[in-house]
Amino acid sequence: MIGITSYGAYIPRYRMNRKVIFDQLGWFNAANAAVARGEKAVCNCDEDSITMAVAAATDCLNGTNRENIEGLCFASASFPFAERQNSAIVSSALDLPAGIRSADLGGSLKSGTTALLSGLDGARDGGVAMVCASDCRVPVCASSDEHTFGDGAAAFLLGTEGVIAEFKGSSSVSHDFADFRRLPEDRYSHGWEPRWIRDEGYEKFIPEAALALSEKYNLNIGDFAKIIISCPVAAAVRGIIKTLGAKPEQIQNNMMANVGDTGTAWSLMMLVAALEESKAGDKILVLSYGNGCDAICFEVTDAIKEVKKDRKGIKGHLVVKSDLSVYGKYLAFKNIMPIDIGVRGEEMSITPMSMLWREGKGMSALIGTKCKACGTPQYPKQRVCVNPECGAIDQMQDYRFSDKKGTLASFTGDSLAYSLDPPAVYGLVDFEGGGRMFADITDCNLDEVKVGMPVTMSYRRKSSDPRRAFYNYFWCAVPIEK
Repeated sequence: MIGITSYGAYIPRYRMNRKVIFDQLGWFNAANAAVARGEKAVCNCDEDSITMAVAAATDCLNGTNRENIEGLCFASASFPFAERQNSAIVSSALDLPAGIRSADLGGSLKSGTTALLSGLDGARDGGVAMVCASDCRVPVCASSDEHTFGDGAAAFLLGTEGVIAEFKGSSSVSHDFADFRRLPEDRYSHGWEPRWIRDEGYEKFIPEAALALSEKYNLNIGDFAKIIISCPVAAAVRGIIKTLGAKPEQIQNNMMANVGDTGTAWSLMMLVAALEESKAGDKILVLSYGNGCDAICFEVTDAIKEVKKDRKGIKGHLVVKSDLSVYGKYLAFKNIMPIDIGVRGEEMSITPMSMLWREGKGMSALIGTKCKACGTPQYPKQRVCVNPECGAIDQMQDYRFSDKKGTLASFTGDSLAYSLDPPAVYGLVDFEGGGRMFADITDCNLDEVKVGMPVTMSYRRKSSDPRRAFYNYFWCAVPIEK
């Protein structure tokens, strides 16, 4: 048996009511009133597709032995780097084995399911593979995409032991259909006439793949407890349901009302949501659109009961949110509108690539040390134990802090230091089991930050160095909201 052994997801804390967008730009395109309902998830200013993939993968890895993972596929249509392997950054942040095989998959919105199928192929010989899909696409202002695009990520572990959803088969169709496209030098995606995309794209390719899967494996559409359709056009979804002969209650909630179209991650995030509500024996059909369609069938096993207990998943992230009600702030977060960052924001030293390499996983995966003599953890890495009653020299072993919860020992709100989401907040974090570090605090409101509050660590974009085509990442503390 081969299939999914664990799942995880991530949705940014910020949510934006689509009416905020329409109130600002509805004068230019009144037709957007049709999509100006509900809210969408928006990345914080220190988030991108890499940081969200790490967050979803961390949720997925909860308690899993990372040493067994042999491959990592990362899918996105909004990779931060065009020439630097984004999956290798994710792998390093997760502290996965150095011998792992990593790969970036992009170029199509169905790259998420393509990565999933690739991971399943890689796990057939008894290995364990991880798949991440994440997107934070930048839409053109006043477009319908600005209302419908959302940010988010999903992650899965695939293998042959402890399978919670068995892979039963797949069918794919590929067409060079020029609906959405973007050249390397473009920031925004270009689309063709919406009705043509709906009639010739969504309503033909998705049923083509679904019906081919049904015929190939002698399946009946009525056999599926949930059908996942990655299509943002409600009228097209209704047409697809009719063509397939499915019932409306079989269709998985696509989260358009409260998250949005999350690109390559969309179908996989819906798969996480379906697994959260599933029971043993349920069949799930995933239909992922993009230059054709991938159709994938899973059957849920009894093992699903154990995994549901300790995953935040879609449910857990939906309830943790903060309103992003200022349109200008949204534009600044997306780097659409330039703002005066002041002299403090302009001060930046040269990114020391060689030093980053020497520091290794101390920077990327928040690896410190633990004294073999007395068991005292410490960050950053040290040769001498900080415990005054020990003082052992060169008796250290690697110790990962990134997956440890902590408590805020002190904090400062700084209105003078540069921050795109002011004020800058930072403080001392005491980790469960020992260890202390100074860290930025993100995803918080200053008036809600308290000494003694629990925090968890989150991988974030620390700074940008455009002159050297580089982004610097590090770990921040995030308050745990109850």
